[in-house]
Amino acid sequence: MASYSFLTVFRFVKLSAVCSLGILIIFLSVTSKAQSSYLGFDRNDYPGDENLPILRRTFSYAGYWLNNPPGAKSNSWAGKRNALEAAGFGFLVLFNGRLYKELKHNAAATGGADGRAAARTAMREGFPSRSIIFLDIEEGGRMLPEQKAYIYEWVDAVSAAGFGAGVYCSGIPAKEGKSSIVTAEDIRENAQRRDISFWVTNDACPPSPGCAVSPSAPSQSGVAFADVWQFAQSPRRKDFATQCRNYSSDGNCYPPGVDPASHLHLDVNTATSADPSHGR
Repeated sequence: MASYSFLTVFRFVKLSAVCSLGILIIFLSVTSKAQSSYLGFDRNDYPGDENLPILRRTFSYAGYWLNNPPGAKSNSWAGKRNALEAAGFGFLVLFNGRLYKELKHNAAATGGADGRAAARTAMREGFPSRSIIFLDIEEGGRMLPEQKAYIYEWVDAVSAAGFGAGVYCSGIPAKEGKSSIVTAEDIRENAQRRDISFWVTNDACPPSPGCAVSPSAPSQSGVAFADVWQFAQSPRRKDFATQCRNYSSDGNCYPPGVDPASHLHLDVNTATSADPSHGR
């Protein structure tokens, strides 16, 4: 049997401890990176209290409309914050903004009024003042002067009321002559140092994985500063998502374990937080 001096044994133990610590640090680093993106869903219609448990198996947060979603005459999300929080969901708080055709007169004043309305509704629904409210901008490409006036006045009004301001907008390059423009970049570049969070949509495959439930970093959307990325929409948009092959046969995206006959189709998002609006 070989004999070792006390110093040799001490050095061996010390080296082993250092190696173990290094492995632990690497493991924690990998684990942290794996947990840096979180899946969430949004849809125009509230999914129903009975469906929250099955949705929570896959998703960390839910979109939450403060006013009528696009094309809707009512808002079925109103009054549902407590049920979602009790089920363990974080939030993406969303306010449906105006279309360009509605902004021909007094766009800035309309933006300010809508921003104050969004803040009042968020308070009434029970969201804390620090919550980020996202303005839903349905039209893409370069924002026209009226649209920019509306957006920035809305942001200022929401911020003045003590809430965080964000925008939901396109992250897909739109043709503009011989070049292209990304709506999110256009809004950010003209924001004059306003603090705005960005929730971008890009459902084109690639970069989108299509109707999938593997979270990716929002920056992989093509917009490096994105906080949230909506990478799948229901129904699949044929003009953008033609290369996406993993949607249901009816063209919609369903969460795992959900029968398409339930009509519980949804849009899928990935974010850097399990509560992107800080709405808990």
